[in-house]
Amino acid sequence: MDYKDYYAVLGVPRTASATEIKKAFRKLARQHHPDAKPGDAKAERRFKDVNEANTVLSDPDKRAQYDRLGSDWEAYARAGTGSGSGSGSGGGRAGSAGPFAGSAGGTGGNIRYEFRTSSDPGEYSDFFNAFFAGAADAAPPTAGRGRRASAGPSFHDILAGMGLSGAGASAAAGDGSHGGARAVARPANAEAVAEISLDEAFHGTTRLVEVDGKRLEVTIPRGADSGMRIRLAGKAPGGGDLFVVVRQAPDPLFTRKAADLERELTLTLGEALLGAEVPVRTPKGRVLLTIPAGTQPGRTFRLTGRGMPRVKGEGHGDVLVRVRIAIPTDLPDAARAAAATFLEILDQPDPRTRET
Repeated sequence: MDYKDYYAVLGVPRTASATEIKKAFRKLARQHHPDAKPGDAKAERRFKDVNEANTVLSDPDKRAQYDRLGSDWEAYARAGTGSGSGSGSGGGRAGSAGPFAGSAGGTGGNIRYEFRTSSDPGEYSDFFNAFFAGAADAAPPTAGRGRRASAGPSFHDILAGMGLSGAGASAAAGDGSHGGARAVARPANAEAVAEISLDEAFHGTTRLVEVDGKRLEVTIPRGADSGMRIRLAGKAPGGGDLFVVVRQAPDPLFTRKAADLERELTLTLGEALLGAEVPVRTPKGRVLLTIPAGTQPGRTFRLTGRGMPRVKGEGHGDVLVRVRIAIPTDLPDAARAAAATFLEILDQPDPRTRET
């Protein structure tokens, strides 16, 4: 009877945590499960070894007993077999869930799964039976399966228990499925695009979508922006969900950034120089913007609350107005002469003095 290094079987150090042991077991169990490699005797033996190692290392009491063996395992084995513990009343039995019981955390939370075997002690190595005699008897034979009980759950079952697949739906009684569970194909989802204008996004609108000859009215809420997905449960062909993806068309005046809007405003030279009140269009209507005397090109004014409605939360975004100045061209002689006189009187300092 050879000493079995269960840590080496799972590929973990002796200091491995319970989480590391479980992770290694789940990976190896999927890799070597008979359903993944049908007819591969080596993989089946490896699968049994992995199960056996996990049986010991995932149980704090068994792991502590195993760790205490160390180099004295032969002495423990002789003492254990001499005491008749392998055929006793079950003082070393595992719990009723069977020696290959555990739990896995997946997307659905903690899910309990079991790797049951027959009660034949031969399903375990001699080394296992020498130290944990009776544990094999704790798991009753698996009944009602289409294949031999010791093979464990189907590949779909193990993935479902680990939260790694869509398996796990109850099969009809007596259908001969592996473990009473099978993978269930979910209906495919579908997408449709609804293009709207900025004005429609501001006020909200509706669109008609045709699916399998049926016309569905989709409500697009106020403040909808490009990329918003509106879900119509069960409305896709085949019973899946239909997702209507909103796409806002570019606007000739406004550039949108979430609930805020940006636009440019062109001023005359006189408005920028002397100041004025200038009408500005916003989605909420026109407002008068006060332009101070001496306004420079590129200055930005904020119109608070005049932007797009917020889909989540209350209120509206802002409108940011960036100023441009239109410089007169093709001046008549009289205007040119007046401009020269004006600039001479103004005596403006050189704005490039800091560049030299």
